[in-house]
Amino acid sequence: MSDLKKKLILNAFVMQTPSHLSAGSFRAPGDKGREYNNIHHWVELAQKLEKAKFHAIFFADVLGGYDVYKGPTNIAPALPAASQIPLLDPLYTVPAMAAATESIGFGVTASTTYEPPYSLARRFSTVDHLSNGRVAWNIVTSYLDSAARNFGLDTQVEHDERYCIADEYLNVVYKLWEGSWRDDAVVGQGDIYARPDAVRQIHHKGKYFTVPGPHLCEPSPQRTPLLFQAGSSPAGTKFAASHAEAIFVSGQTPALVRKTVDSIREQAKQAGRDPRDIKIILGILVIVAESDEAASAKYEKLRSYGDREGALALFGGWTGIDISKFPDDEDFRVAEHNGVRNLANRWAATVPGGGDQKWTKDAIADYLLVGGSGTRIIGSTQRVADGLEEWVREADVDGFNLSSATIPGTLDDIIEFLLPELWKRGLFWEDYAVPGGTIRENYTGQLGQRRLADTHPGSKYFWKQGQEDQPFLQQGQ
Repeated sequence: MSDLKKKLILNAFVMQTPSHLSAGSFRAPGDKGREYNNIHHWVELAQKLEKAKFHAIFFADVLGGYDVYKGPTNIAPALPAASQIPLLDPLYTVPAMAAATESIGFGVTASTTYEPPYSLARRFSTVDHLSNGRVAWNIVTSYLDSAARNFGLDTQVEHDERYCIADEYLNVVYKLWEGSWRDDAVVGQGDIYARPDAVRQIHHKGKYFTVPGPHLCEPSPQRTPLLFQAGSSPAGTKFAASHAEAIFVSGQTPALVRKTVDSIREQAKQAGRDPRDIKIILGILVIVAESDEAASAKYEKLRSYGDREGALALFGGWTGIDISKFPDDEDFRVAEHNGVRNLANRWAATVPGGGDQKWTKDAIADYLLVGGSGTRIIGSTQRVADGLEEWVREADVDGFNLSSATIPGTLDDIIEFLLPELWKRGLFWEDYAVPGGTIRENYTGQLGQRRLADTHPGSKYFWKQGQEDQPFLQQGQ
């Protein structure tokens, strides 16, 4: 048995597109990426993962195409590989999956930069109702110039200002979700459906938003969905420490990720929150088989279906760098361009074997073919379980967003080979903490913890039975 105290949180990290992080993965035998627009595919996946007791299906999303590589504004390299295009809005798939399951949660990515808070609050309340409280919101501020252009801007809003907007945005939706309808507003019987004295406007007027309210939806099971966030910049981690209940991190080594985790927990403490109320979830690709040799062979086979042009299209979108402008044989570890040089040297220092090769275009494409730029563990059941334990021990993470090289093949292998070993080591639960409960209850392990914790900043907007109508705090207070 492991001496680790925590039970791991395990999510399936997916995207409603033919190829998520592995460009061209739909070409692999058995891959169902082409069924990204088939609701039965997602329902079957949700049922399979619930049977295996996964905490959630976590949907990534973007609002623009990857059009930097061989650009500008050239989407062509991404299309043959289906590099995150075509792409559906995942929120609409959740009710169907929820209707076919009872306990598994659903994390959905949505941006604070391009959708008004009033409409987003209504959409998430709707899905929280229809899923019986099993939806989480992965809060992003968006990072693609293509998204900005398609929403009527010449360029993106400046990075740190996007987080200033997001901070006010969160205060608006807290007011709508937590403070617009009192606990006793809905009568539930007789001739009156809702009490007029228990529903109020929020009268929000701030720097970025003016929202009078009231919220159109009566309180859903969680009111505020479980809040995820994935920012890694100073502004992003500050925002996450203030608002997030779970934070999605990435990195190649436990030591580097530990610095981010410690910073987040310390900032949460300074904000008056319990640092352990925040769950840290690492993105990772696991290729597991009955032996190290079988897992390595599987990985190499998967690489043979990858698309290098599609991988470089993803690289362009993630970094904003058009790598096609550089010579084919240039070693980016010594390039004049600061961004690509810093990235190549970071990979050289942290990726296994990365310091023994030149980081050329081909090397970057080769590295990104399966699993994108995230960390990965490839090996036997024992090797992978040991690796996950090391991440928990050394980086202080609470769980993992498990990405897929093929769907559902990668997840099938995790269920067959890895989960029995995690159960044996006492690292993963055998059933949901609160079967049929909300995603917040199952993440915290606390029956009845459906709403934000009392130490969360959104809790100051709670309007409970017995309280008189009070004016809202002004923005920023």
